[in-house]
Amino acid sequence: MATVVDSSDPKSNFPIQYRELNYLNCSSGWKSWFFTLDHKRIGIMYLIGVTCSFFLGGLFAVLLRTELLSPDRVLMGPDSYNQMFTLHGAIMTFLVIIPGVPAAIGNIILPVMLGAKDVAFPRMNLGSFYLWMFGAAFFLAAIVLGGLDTGWTFYTPYSVTTSTAVITALLGVFILGFSSIFTGLNFIVTIHTMRPPGMTWFKMPLFLWALYATALIQILATPVLGITGLLLIVERAFHIGIFDPALGGDPVLFQHFFWFYSHPAVYVMILPAMGVVSEVIAVHSRKHIFGYRFIAYSSIAIAMFGFLVWGHHMFVSGQSRVVAVIFSAITFSVSIPSAIKVFNWLTTMYKGSIRFTTAMCYGLAFIFIFSIGGLTGLFLATLATDVHLHDTYFVVAHFHYVMMGSSLVGLFAAVHHWWPKISGKMFSEFWGRIACLGVFLGFNLTFFPQFLLGTRGMPRRYYTYLEEFQGLHIMSTCGAYLLGLSSALMAGVLIYSVYRGKKAPANPWGGASLEWQCSSPPPHNNFDHPPLAGDPYIMESVVYNEEIGGYVPVECQGDNKQSVTASGDKEA
Repeated sequence: MATVVDSSDPKSNFPIQYRELNYLNCSSGWKSWFFTLDHKRIGIMYLIGVTCSFFLGGLFAVLLRTELLSPDRVLMGPDSYNQMFTLHGAIMTFLVIIPGVPAAIGNIILPVMLGAKDVAFPRMNLGSFYLWMFGAAFFLAAIVLGGLDTGWTFYTPYSVTTSTAVITALLGVFILGFSSIFTGLNFIVTIHTMRPPGMTWFKMPLFLWALYATALIQILATPVLGITGLLLIVERAFHIGIFDPALGGDPVLFQHFFWFYSHPAVYVMILPAMGVVSEVIAVHSRKHIFGYRFIAYSSIAIAMFGFLVWGHHMFVSGQSRVVAVIFSAITFSVSIPSAIKVFNWLTTMYKGSIRFTTAMCYGLAFIFIFSIGGLTGLFLATLATDVHLHDTYFVVAHFHYVMMGSSLVGLFAAVHHWWPKISGKMFSEFWGRIACLGVFLGFNLTFFPQFLLGTRGMPRRYYTYLEEFQGLHIMSTCGAYLLGLSSALMAGVLIYSVYRGKKAPANPWGGASLEWQCSSPPPHNNFDHPPLAGDPYIMESVVYNEEIGGYVPVECQGDNKQSVTASGDKEA
């Protein structure tokens, strides 16, 4: 282990004290962070930014739910309510869910999982982060410069005529798009060119397959959103008829452009979380992943289908019946690769040695919530039922079960699974599981009643409602409070571990992929020697060592040490 001499501690009994050198302490000062090219530090900065955005967007959500406790005014008027739900949706979508797993966790883990020193283009990586910061600044400026009340979709013609800060927000979306494109390009090149000896395409961890499929979507779909945003800016600034019917434009054209990006963007949000769950389920079940190739191919299939189903958002927009039937059929087809993943995860757990760690609890919560989100999507893909459910709270609940309940729960699973590797510290499993239980119960209490509201005819985005809906709204608001408190508890548990947590071993969970072969936290260059890759899911290749409190390769385990085999049985 690389060390650095530190003789500055006057309380030391020795004239020279050695400390481990890792990416967190190899250099100090704000410049070493803000100008770093280390992918791990860039990922940490992304994670901090995403976390701050999450709590800001979550605050807006709690205020919205508080207002909906009663059909009468509670906190704000209708105009403020419109701005609040717009900013909540825009911040959560563009600043939290889209960059959450790929930019934050992907930046930290992808090169280490490949056994590489860094990503292919470190300077582009740092530039991507600053573009994200710059785009986020435009969203914050939109709050100050009159707010935003169009909904996060910026639907025309209202977004052309409203007096709120639409152009400022659209510039933020445009800049964030470049950050997403550069991150995707970097990941694709890194995976193609920097795999270690022995890591063929079908020996890559499934998390890398998910990031690869996500990167393809980021590169191919995001430019469409950028161009659409620029066209809307031009129309607002110069009154050129593109989308506004009063100027000879076509508002449905905007919907086609927007959803051609935004439905693939759904898979930018969910595919990385699926990759996380593949890792978590295999490692914490102590069992080889079932159906590796099917899961890998299903990631690519989901990315491909994602470009072909945007029209299901527009079944009531006046498109032809033939086109609607085609989009409906393709939408049903997306469920096939998604179901392949779920069935393979369940089969992986079958007869496995399951440990209910915090990460595993979030993984199981993901499967439950994603299954409900996917199954309720079938009703919206059915033309006859979508006509009645469109723009009701049923759509709000479905969207949040897939996006918040799946994507963010996947992010929470990733953070807890790799937290010992990222921070070098172990967190409290007890309080981590308590927070997970609170997130799970709070989420379902918040959004399941909204399915009932939607089936009973409650429209989405309404400031007021009929008194008959109040009971379900109160349930939903109580769930939002529990979800917010549990999320704060989760953040507190992790932050506390940084200062008071026990030192983490290199491999606390018994994973067999390359990131568990370097120290926790990793050194600046990740590995002292290029590692040799094998099957990342052979859990029998590591055994538990009680002396270090973690797993070590079988060949490193001494005969006189008590160990735990992959099946969980102790042996002398």
